Amino acid sequence: MKETLRTVKYSVQDDAKFEKIALKLGRPKRQVFSQMLDYFYRSKKDPLDLNDELLKNTILRGQKEYIGFIRTQEKDLLIPIKKDGLWIAESLKEIRDCFDQQVLRHNKLVITNQQDQVKMLTALNTAVAGMISRSETKDRLKQKFLFILNSYIRERDTLGMMSSSREKEDLAGRFLKQIDLL
Repeated sequence: MKETLRTVKYSVQDDAKFEKIALKLGRPKRQVFSQMLDYFYRSKKDPLDLNDELLKNTILRGQKEYIGFIRTQEKDLLIPIKKDGLWIAESLKEIRDCFDQQVLRHNKLVITNQQDQVKMLTALNTAVAGMISRSETKDRLKQKFLFILNSYIRERDTLGMMSSSREKEDLAGRFLKQIDLL
């Protein structure tokens, strides 16, 4: 079927605008004209209405839908997540405080035990030092006693058989005094 064409007269200025629109859209002028007619027919818009109330209402409705969606997400997701986050933070704080208290108690106990061990080790060192000192003193006493005994034996042997018992008693008394002085 052959299409019957009609002509529309318009000014040169309108033709320049129409040409720019067609070039911008990348379509022939006839196709752009048909699409403009379809648009105005379907949308029932008045081309003189530059404010385009229907477009504003559509945009506002879309914005209200976005805002409603965001509020729903906030109510359903963000607020519970925030509450859970605060609860988790409080729980972690309580756990940390409890842990800190236990660690501090344990550290105090360890420090007390270490101090007690230091006191015990100091007492043991003092006791060992005393034992070593006594051991050295005992060894020196033995040496001095042996020296006195050997001296006594030598002098007794020098007295001989003919010495009086008085001289023997004096000799024994002298060496007993030396032993007492140890």
